[in-house]
Amino acid sequence: MKEIYQQTVEEVLERVNGKKSGLTSEQVKRSREKCGWNELTEGKKKGILQIFFEQYKDFLVLILIASAIISGMLGDVESAAVIVTVITINAILGTIQTVKAEQSLQSLKNLSGPEAKVLRDGTVVQIPARELVVGDVILLEAGDMIPADGRLIENASLKIDESALTGESLAVEKNMDTILTEAPLGDRTNMLFSGSFVTYGRGKAVVTDIGMQTEVGKIAGLLKSTSEKQTPLQVSLEVFGKKLSIMILVFCGLLFAINVFRGEKISSAFMFAVALAVAAIPEALSSIVTIVLSFGTQKMAKEHAIIRKLQAVEGLGSVSIICSDKTGTLTQNKMTVEDYYIDGKRISAEAIDISDQAQKCLLNYSILCNDSTNENGVEIGDPTETALINLGSRYGIEAASVRKLYPRNGELPFDSDRKMMSTLHLIDGKNQMIVKGAVDKLLERTEQIWTKEGIRKITEEDKEKIQRQNQEFSMEGLRVLAFTYREIPKNHTLTIQDEDHLVFLGLIAMMDPPREESKAAVAECIKAGIRPVMITGDHKITAAAIAKRVGILHDLSEACEGADIENMSDEELKEFVSNISVYARVSPEHKIRIVRAWQERGMIVAMTGDGVNDAPALKQADIGVAMGMTGTEVAKDAAAMVLTDDNFATIVKAVENGRNLYQNIKYAIQFLLSGNFGAILTVLCSSVAGLPVPFAPVHLLFINLLTDSLPAIALGLEPDRSEVMSEKPRLADESILTKDFLSKIGLEGLVIGAMTMISFLTGYNQNGTLLGSTYAFGTLCLARLFHGYNCKSDHPVIFTKGLFHNKWLQGAFVLGAVLITTVLTVPGFHNLFKVETLNLMQLGCVYLYAFASLLIIQLLKCIRMKLRKRGER
Repeated sequence: MKEIYQQTVEEVLERVNGKKSGLTSEQVKRSREKCGWNELTEGKKKGILQIFFEQYKDFLVLILIASAIISGMLGDVESAAVIVTVITINAILGTIQTVKAEQSLQSLKNLSGPEAKVLRDGTVVQIPARELVVGDVILLEAGDMIPADGRLIENASLKIDESALTGESLAVEKNMDTILTEAPLGDRTNMLFSGSFVTYGRGKAVVTDIGMQTEVGKIAGLLKSTSEKQTPLQVSLEVFGKKLSIMILVFCGLLFAINVFRGEKISSAFMFAVALAVAAIPEALSSIVTIVLSFGTQKMAKEHAIIRKLQAVEGLGSVSIICSDKTGTLTQNKMTVEDYYIDGKRISAEAIDISDQAQKCLLNYSILCNDSTNENGVEIGDPTETALINLGSRYGIEAASVRKLYPRNGELPFDSDRKMMSTLHLIDGKNQMIVKGAVDKLLERTEQIWTKEGIRKITEEDKEKIQRQNQEFSMEGLRVLAFTYREIPKNHTLTIQDEDHLVFLGLIAMMDPPREESKAAVAECIKAGIRPVMITGDHKITAAAIAKRVGILHDLSEACEGADIENMSDEELKEFVSNISVYARVSPEHKIRIVRAWQERGMIVAMTGDGVNDAPALKQADIGVAMGMTGTEVAKDAAAMVLTDDNFATIVKAVENGRNLYQNIKYAIQFLLSGNFGAILTVLCSSVAGLPVPFAPVHLLFINLLTDSLPAIALGLEPDRSEVMSEKPRLADESILTKDFLSKIGLEGLVIGAMTMISFLTGYNQNGTLLGSTYAFGTLCLARLFHGYNCKSDHPVIFTKGLFHNKWLQGAFVLGAVLITTVLTVPGFHNLFKVETLNLMQLGCVYLYAFASLLIIQLLKCIRMKLRKRGER
């Protein structure tokens, strides 16, 4: 069966059981029984409890739950309580984020027009759009929102803004013609689509689709079937958590076996093994990452990027492809005059000279033959016409004053058959008709041309020159209007026959220009190893022109249309995308396929957009970025990040923030793991040597609560480094646990463990197990606090200005040092914390061993750097 746009009006009316006079109440009832209500349906949503319990699926969390149960059964209530509290807080935070994120379909529902004018039982009635049925005849005029998909059956110069649905920046001129070939959404000029707006004219349409069958409804269906991607950090932490837990469990199992072999009670040996597992597994890791990401969102909000999903902050840092919409993202989403062509010369809009008679005349005529207004910053009318008004304002010529000076005495409105508009004015005592319209149509009716030497007969050579200039403008993606005029006898009523014998005055070319900062932002992306790709519903020539201006496109062979990929298999498209930088005339389905193709190539994809048509791809992308000022609510709700200034450059800044944040999170993980590894090595070493266990369970709990979390959070807030934008994006499958990262953790943990063991032996040899345990406890706590300074950079920092530039780390160190010093020196704490109260000399010894670990690790960093530089030579 033919598509509706390929059928005549009569065929469409028969297909939908409608008629031009509208439906009767009985017909409406039958249609509703068959097709339902004109609304978008929602899929079954997860309940809050289901979302909450899903937060406990993580392998690390399951290990901790098992540890908490065993701890409680063996009487260690404190450890069990701490574990349960931490993982519950994490689950609550995750639930809040998930509940907030899923609002896309509700916003799509809100796009359905609240009311519609419709013919029912032979009369015009206004009804809620929800009550429309297939076969209804709706009446439309300028300012109306289209409430359902329909086929035009009457047309009086209708122009429709479909940018939210198709991405095309210009309003679309509608007509009644049957389209014989297949056409993409933006070229179905006899169809109207739900959610778009009438900007000019009036008309009638028969409703052909409602609810989920409309184009907006199909997008809603795509949103339901689109899966959200985990960010690289989420994937890395999941893999990392499993590996870490297995390693720690092996360590604890080995320790348990050693202690049992030495004759300890099975229950005591098991209790300590569990306590060590709890201390070694960084259960606060998820909380720390969440807190650091939250701080990142606050920082980015000040820089015009609102983060809706926490993981997006980190995900931006690993983006390797940015698929950008054109309209409103790279461009200003506002038609602007670029050039004049008058008297055989091209003049840029910035170089217009209003003291020149011809140029001022063209400016005045473009304001007079114009139905738009711009009062107090409020623009009403067709975007191409408001562009002409705004050009006058730029040169101090206001539309209201010109129209008052030369009032309109007659008009012939624009229609899509004539492709022109005429107005009549008394100008300098002459009854002047101004005609604007399509270049080819006006040249057919032009007999004379204005020149500086005077008006003369137009020649074929003149027409060819004008057509060449029109072609040049078109190839640059510019929309062109021709302006002509003629003198009309006074007291004459205008007719279409008067639009002949015209005098050619000039051309005005306009476009939706790139944002000023787009070119620099694209260059910054390329420098950072990120490939920008334009995906738009606009025409290929317009898209290519903008892409060339901003630096995305270098050759027209890198541009294609949606029709070119329509019949490609997913495998073919996967190979195809690497050679294409611009996609024009694409549908929502095409956008999703392009994003997926890049993802299948192992790329992390960010997708920017503002329209309803962008929403499914925004959700499918690793990072969806919506425009806050011009974006639809649907796009914002589907996105992970919203730009409040609609500035493409803000995305580049967000990428820089994301890269810094990821590096800071790695520093925090390095701090936690190397410290924990040091503790495990100390325990394992003492057990193998047949020495008493150096820590009591309460020591491990204290370390977990006070010397782990605060410095780790502080490291997550390290000041940004601009040099991260000179690095290439990390690979999508790159794990945090790289060989280099593990070697650093192992080496630093070894140093901390060795100094702690030496401190334990010092105290043990001085006064037995309790003093040795106190020395080990104090040294491990302080060594970990000092270790925060080791983890703030991959380079040595001890003799640089950068040592103290993180105020959060200074605060965490001071607070931790005060607390551990208080525990070690105030007698009232010795029973609670199972320590021996230290004198000043003993405390100094503990501080010395801890500080020595800092010096040794800094020295190792120096050696490592020198070896790396030598290897690079």
